[in-house]
Amino acid sequence: MNRVKIFLISLIFFFNLQINSYSKTIPSSFADLAEKLLPSVVNISTTTTITTQSNPFPFQFPPGSPFEDMFKEFGAPQERQSAALGSGFIIDEKGIVITNNHVIQGADDIIVRVDGDKEFKAKVIGADPLSDIAVLQLETKEKFKPVKFGDSDKARIGDWVIAIGNPFGFGGTVTSGIISARNRSIGLSRYEDYIQTDASINSGNSGGPLFDMKGDVIGINTAILGRSGSIGIGFSIPSNNAKLVIDQLIEFGETKRGWLGVRIQDVTQEIADIEKLDKPRGALVASVAKDSPSYKGGIKEGDIILEFDGQAIQEMKQLPAIVAKTKVGKKVEVKIWRDKKEIFKTITLGRLETSEDFKVAEKSATPNEKSVEKLKISVRELTSEDIKLRSLPNQTSGLVITKIQSDSPLLNTIEINSIILEAQKKKVKNIKDLNNAVKEVLNSNQKTILLVIFNNQNQRRYIGIKLD
Repeated sequence: MNRVKIFLISLIFFFNLQINSYSKTIPSSFADLAEKLLPSVVNISTTTTITTQSNPFPFQFPPGSPFEDMFKEFGAPQERQSAALGSGFIIDEKGIVITNNHVIQGADDIIVRVDGDKEFKAKVIGADPLSDIAVLQLETKEKFKPVKFGDSDKARIGDWVIAIGNPFGFGGTVTSGIISARNRSIGLSRYEDYIQTDASINSGNSGGPLFDMKGDVIGINTAILGRSGSIGIGFSIPSNNAKLVIDQLIEFGETKRGWLGVRIQDVTQEIADIEKLDKPRGALVASVAKDSPSYKGGIKEGDIILEFDGQAIQEMKQLPAIVAKTKVGKKVEVKIWRDKKEIFKTITLGRLETSEDFKVAEKSATPNEKSVEKLKISVRELTSEDIKLRSLPNQTSGLVITKIQSDSPLLNTIEINSIILEAQKKKVKNIKDLNNAVKEVLNSNQKTILLVIFNNQNQRRYIGIKLD
């Protein structure tokens, strides 16, 4: 009987020990950590000159009037100043500040506020739109209190984190939460491997740090999900990814990414079956750029890249990130699947930023304008760059108005660069959605279309337009 009791007590003790080993103490307070870190987190404000077209006359010329062409040049561009807010953090006592590229992109002036009340002008050391990272230098001889980067690869789902930033311009604001997920892609940038967190992040937090419980930066807060503010789904660039870019920007003022010269796609179950691959994995080569490193190294269309420089490629999206981190000029071994067997190729990496493939991709990224005949306007689809530049909610979709004809029913009601979000209470994602709404109105007895827009001040407005 005594043996049974001893056994049961030992069993209970063992289970308690196991439970305790898998749990961490919930912080009783973040106050000490916040007090230590707040002086290293900065508030960033920028001013940007925006040019708009406007009709200088209090009247319109009839369509086709000879005066229309004669006087249209008097509609000279008008300039106005637009302000934006963001966050950042100091990584060097000499005043080197890290933030998002979209916080400072196109800015004429950058003012950084440190420790709540000290303001300094800042210049851009280097910026990278592809990773959405920028490095600033404060123009002062003062010394500052820096923070250091942690190892984001060690951050686990469920770990406690705190975010500090400048939401809505309120200044140093601390929020807490946990890491909700890892390796998230949300379609905002070329290289995505976001940490997802439920620590409250809002407009103005962009560029601010995500700290672990040691006070190390494990992420740069970059994006949120939700139109009206934080809904507990925020995204941060992992510090290990960011540091590679930051080091290059500080050393060279630009990035130097590895380049293979292939266009790739996912390996589906059907493709894996056809190619007799054990399971869907790797990256399928859809095309190879002429004279690229892959072209010279013997990679062909239809190859499936299984390993790059010793690293297994389980999903297609892994390959661009791994290649980009690899040093330019390095000779790497690539394992590929061709003709139902593994073969190896040696590739000498080129540099992405100087490749013709990259230059063509950058040009093709410029959105095309299309005309909406019934409204007599030209529009283009809203891009992720627009969203970043104008600090819009990340899931915003719509059409940017690029031209308004002199006989348009929108003239003097809506400005160029306004964004059409909805038409007839339906979301507008592309020009087809808008044309369908216009057609629906013209076929009705009402003849008035209801538009929801963001004006040039990013204010949401409802506009009723009478159509002929």
